[in-house]
Amino acid sequence: MPKTRAPKATRFNTSSARPAKGVPDRETLLKFIRESGETDKGAIARAFGLKGEDRRALRAMLQTLETDGTLGKRGRKGFAEAGALPEVGVVDVVERTSDGDLMVKLTKGDDAPMVALAPGGDAKAGAPGMGDRLLVRFVKLESGETEARLIKRLGQSSHRILGVVRKSRREVRVEPVDRRTKETLLLPEGENVRDGDLVVAQIESHGSRYGPKHGKLLEIVGREDDPRAYSIIAIHAHGIPTGFPEGAEAEAEAAEPPTLSGREDLRQVPLITIDPADARDHDDAVYAEPDTDEKNPGGWICWVAIADVAAYVRPGSELDRTAREKGNSVYFPDRVEPMLPERLSNGLCSLREGENRATMAVRMVFGADGRKRSHTFVRGLMRSAAKLSYEQAQAAIDGNPDDKTGPLLEPVLRPLWAAYACLKKGRDARSPLGIESLERKISINTEGEIAQITPRASLEAHKLIEEFMIQANVSAAETLEQKRTPLIYRIHDQPSQEKIQALVDFLGTLGLPWTKGEVPRTERFNKLLAETREGPHADIVNEVVLRTQMQAVYSTENIGHYGLNLAKYAHFTSPIRRYADLIVHRALVSALGLGTDGLSDRDISQMKDTAESITFAERRAMAAERDAMDRYVAAFLSDRVGAEFEGRITGVTRFGLFVRLAETGADGLVPVSKLGGEFFIHDDRSHALVGERSGARWPLGMTVTVRLEEATPITGGLLFHMLSEPAAPDRTAPRPRLGMRARNDRRPGGKSPTGRPPGIRTGRKQKMGGKKR
Repeated sequence: MPKTRAPKATRFNTSSARPAKGVPDRETLLKFIRESGETDKGAIARAFGLKGEDRRALRAMLQTLETDGTLGKRGRKGFAEAGALPEVGVVDVVERTSDGDLMVKLTKGDDAPMVALAPGGDAKAGAPGMGDRLLVRFVKLESGETEARLIKRLGQSSHRILGVVRKSRREVRVEPVDRRTKETLLLPEGENVRDGDLVVAQIESHGSRYGPKHGKLLEIVGREDDPRAYSIIAIHAHGIPTGFPEGAEAEAEAAEPPTLSGREDLRQVPLITIDPADARDHDDAVYAEPDTDEKNPGGWICWVAIADVAAYVRPGSELDRTAREKGNSVYFPDRVEPMLPERLSNGLCSLREGENRATMAVRMVFGADGRKRSHTFVRGLMRSAAKLSYEQAQAAIDGNPDDKTGPLLEPVLRPLWAAYACLKKGRDARSPLGIESLERKISINTEGEIAQITPRASLEAHKLIEEFMIQANVSAAETLEQKRTPLIYRIHDQPSQEKIQALVDFLGTLGLPWTKGEVPRTERFNKLLAETREGPHADIVNEVVLRTQMQAVYSTENIGHYGLNLAKYAHFTSPIRRYADLIVHRALVSALGLGTDGLSDRDISQMKDTAESITFAERRAMAAERDAMDRYVAAFLSDRVGAEFEGRITGVTRFGLFVRLAETGADGLVPVSKLGGEFFIHDDRSHALVGERSGARWPLGMTVTVRLEEATPITGGLLFHMLSEPAAPDRTAPRPRLGMRARNDRRPGGKSPTGRPPGIRTGRKQKMGGKKR
């Protein structure tokens, strides 16, 4: 395998020189927008330090540049240079030329040009067609033209609608399940569908100017009243790849149990798996023992053994192609859409108790200070000594062992916890970001309905496994860099200057100091969180600090991992459910000469595209999982309409407040029309809605009582009515900047004077209907 020098590790990106303060001239503004690629008015204002009249001048400049065609819109708020194309983007296939070539267009940006889709790509992935949504790379050709090269098919586009059939005597309509759109589709008469069918339909024409669009039925995917429909909706709405081709299934079925050939025998090492109680696949096993080396007093030897998926999923195989397309497993309350067939994910690759399994293991040596001194990777054959749940392991350590954990307590569990105490010293010295987040677990009964929603306990057992996995991931990245082998990093950039400035503005409204120009190190964030943890602003500060962070991504270029405060980091520990980890395993095989099933030339040439593709797949999976969860929770609460709940304001927008219920963690909307009979100014600096007349405030983080007025399982929407009184006016706070304003006129039927639903007002006295989440 050809070796190339891995990129030199760089600590987190530092922003380029900040622009000079004051309203920029036309060329300076265009240069900033061009270098940003895509930005919005708020980000520009913060970058140039604009307030008051200067912000209004900026708005006028942007309107002029948009009117004369210099700038184009990107989404609802964004701007970009007209016709500008990103390096990688999401597109829809919108046209086929007379020569049969497909033309694509960015999903965001009306001014973006149509671009020809290059022929070829991965033939096995199937040819894209009209209406498909794709991830592409834009490439400038020598002729000066630009073409789009396919990275990945993403599934459903805006030309297709997933919805519920509503039949009447005169027509058959499809009502979309996406709560962000109200657009319905009219199906032709005679379609063999029933009222309540979940269907996928494609837009055919726009019909009359003011009427609904016309479409044709593509697929019936389920029934609205099926309790398991909510996962099906999420799968189809987000284009989650499902199932496996016959070739991939055949390869999985042909796989054989591992032998010792070419492997180190680790079966005498009492490795154990510690996972959620309902886990079906087991990627990782751990073991620890004191280091007997006299040169390392108080040190520990820690083993992390990972399923050797690379031994079964070979480069170029049907299994490999399918896994790359899926990118990761997707987890719903009632099902899993796995990256690998069950024969592997729940069989030969799962580290089952008492069964021989192929493993890629790392032996790490730590000093008494918790810092890693050395590590060694081996390809071995292991046999799990026990399968434990987090709760089981924690109970044993807390003095309540059961029949299974009792015999393991002294030889296995106590050494693991002692080793973790050592590793925690190194973690504390490193000071990774310490944001707290409460997760909840949904339990599904045999009928596919939610039985209960409970908080997911945060145990020391969770933290132990997390730290062992982090150290194994670091070891993989360090080894591959040292061997100059290409790899996919897991990177996390530091917060942008715009986000830090927004945080500084917000902290100022709470009287919390943050020195202007202060470098946003993780230690500084942790200090802020610690100082406010016991005070009245703990929840709101935690929420805003979380929103200040960037999202982690996969990349072939290393900038380090800001949140973990690590210079080198890669995902190695979950190859059953993440394709990124499989690539890292192959890289280790190649770098260390552990077999012939390492990186292929194609793996290396496509590595950048793979990193971008699996980053998108991860975001897609997260969105699908979140949407399914919202729908299940809405169904769970649908028979409690009218009930009162305690909650906390987790989002403040121009159109209302988002409230998270303490009992279930469910999120819903309190429209501005339910807040009182006056205008409300959206103060984005303090994250609050402020009464224009009374000064009463609805700030982020405030504890409130709400009444559930509407629960719509098919869309996942919850609508609340506010029962609490607002917070008292803050007379010491600066007057909120003029923004969007909302009011509720308490008139019969809840109508405004114009007869429209109460909603948003701008400075131009324009009204818009209240928006339902």
